[in-house]
Amino acid sequence: MKLLDTLQDEHVLIDRMLGSFRAYVAGLVGGAVDPDDGRRFSAFFTEFAGHFHHDREERVLFSALVTQAELPADRGPIHALGREHAELAQWLREIVPCLEQGPQSADDLARLRTLATRYSRALWRHIDAENSVLYPQAEERLRRCGIRELADRSMSAAEAVAREGAAALLVRSPPVEDEVLTRGDGCFLCRAHGETCNGLEAEWWTELEWDEFYDRDAGD
Repeated sequence: MKLLDTLQDEHVLIDRMLGSFRAYVAGLVGGAVDPDDGRRFSAFFTEFAGHFHHDREERVLFSALVTQAELPADRGPIHALGREHAELAQWLREIVPCLEQGPQSADDLARLRTLATRYSRALWRHIDAENSVLYPQAEERLRRCGIRELADRSMSAAEAVAREGAAALLVRSPPVEDEVLTRGDGCFLCRAHGETCNGLEAEWWTELEWDEFYDRDAGD
């Protein structure tokens, strides 16, 4: 499904940009980075990751899963990931003034580092959950409903400018990894598991899927 492939490709860029963002914030300590890049990171995560990427996930993919595949919107993966979008957007709104004005003191810089760490870790794990669970399961369930493709849209001018600026940022602030964060595939590594979502099997599986699971288990 082309839209899902496109969204997954965008995840690759967003993932790398999170590492670049963390490197940029660390570089502010010694004045080794361009302070104006803060505005460019702000634009990328606001316009491209938020207004373009997350918007299409919600308005196109999530909507199709609810209206066409008849999956619940008030619980399970769609509800949990939608809530994470809103949470990430709120955290980003806290970060943006720090980036656009630049840290004015050691306390400002410490706060920016805390906010950047919280935001990047949450978005990295969000990406893992979508790549490993939501996207493959969404494609399978939409195909069952006869849906082979979903509509997409072009970037706005602001979204395109934010996307184009990513290449230079990745060069100036080469991506770093978070040595503390545990990443991986599957529901059990999702932030929402056990809190706002009980996992794919509990939330989405039909009686037929459970019957097939038990039949396979009995045959092993």
